[in-house]
Amino acid sequence: RPSPCVRFVADWPRQVPMKTYTYVGPDGQQATYADRARWRWSLSVLIPLLPVLAIALAEATGRAAWFWMPIGFIYLFIPLLDWRVGEDRNNPPEAVVAALESEPFYRWLTYAAVPVHLGVFVGGFWYAMTVAEGPGQVLPLVLSLGFVGALGINLGHELGHKRGEPDRTLALLALSISGYGHFRIEHNLGHHAQVATPGDSASARMGESVYRFALREVPGAMRRSWRLEAARLRREGRAPLSPHNEILQALAMTLFLQGAMVAWLGWKAIPWLLLHNAWAWWQLTGVNYIEHYGLLRRRRDDGSYERVLPRHSWNSNHLVSNILLFHLQRHSDHHAHAERHYQSLRNFEEAPQLPTGYMGMLLLSYVPSLYFAVMDPRLLTQADGDLDRLNVHPAAAGTLARRYGAGASSPK
Repeated sequence: RPSPCVRFVADWPRQVPMKTYTYVGPDGQQATYADRARWRWSLSVLIPLLPVLAIALAEATGRAAWFWMPIGFIYLFIPLLDWRVGEDRNNPPEAVVAALESEPFYRWLTYAAVPVHLGVFVGGFWYAMTVAEGPGQVLPLVLSLGFVGALGINLGHELGHKRGEPDRTLALLALSISGYGHFRIEHNLGHHAQVATPGDSASARMGESVYRFALREVPGAMRRSWRLEAARLRREGRAPLSPHNEILQALAMTLFLQGAMVAWLGWKAIPWLLLHNAWAWWQLTGVNYIEHYGLLRRRRDDGSYERVLPRHSWNSNHLVSNILLFHLQRHSDHHAHAERHYQSLRNFEEAPQLPTGYMGMLLLSYVPSLYFAVMDPRLLTQADGDLDRLNVHPAAAGTLARRYGAGASSPK
């Protein structure tokens, strides 16, 4: 029998009012649709408060072990909930998508999350630098804040795909908390254009560990984002080093925010801020690693690549982690239809499916041999056993060919 916690996560939305949309179905009959996850999405706004809850519990009990609670919750409890609660493969009917995406409730949730992230960052660092006793207490707090910073990058990702203001400004603010302001340019114009190709620094290759991938992805993202933004500014007749450069705008936000924290809390905050940023970046790199591992778009005779389809991204329908990540794990639809809002992203049965949600996959990726054992057979199934149809890491090509008894060439 499911535990009370599992039943709460699964059944909570049924206890609150849901907005109902009326539409005409394919059979010509009138039907209704209600987003069963409507109120669950608010958890995406509340989950960044985990470090605050940890501080409150530590203060109330006098037990410093509570400072590790957010890390344990994210890496252990969320995968357990994903396993127990399971998947949600439901899709909104296409007839209601326009109405669903025009509903202000969903956009206001993303807007509300930005000040929550900012407040947790400022308040959490104040506590870590002025109240926490020694590195043993500061370390788990900063790591927890860094994971929240990664959630802020995900928030910036959702906002950054929307057009106009205030989405763009709020996206830059969310990204600047962890010093990753180049992400919107890199992701929207670089990664989305080159996804699942050997030239994409943000698409992991078969046989490539997350550690090796990080050495390629992090500097590659910086170089590509600057190249793309400089090209845009030159087309507009502006110099790359100008106030119009979005990367520099976000960098200025980061320097102002984190510089103010140093001025307020002292020089001792600098190494902890750097650790916070690095840990947030590492979480993002891990997610990028998972999302397209080994998948490859076919190259046409003219040298161009086929258009992006759902099969070019790993998908996950695990309900709990999807709710916490604004549906990021329905990544197949996101890449095939980049402007689609999080509440209307669909599951495609033909999309390759991850065995669990991102939190569990992150843990798995930290042990490359286990990750390869789980994911490589799934990759081969996607390619009908043909390694040449996969994005293979050149250094691993020979090993993979011997292991799976098929020819593996360098990526095409």
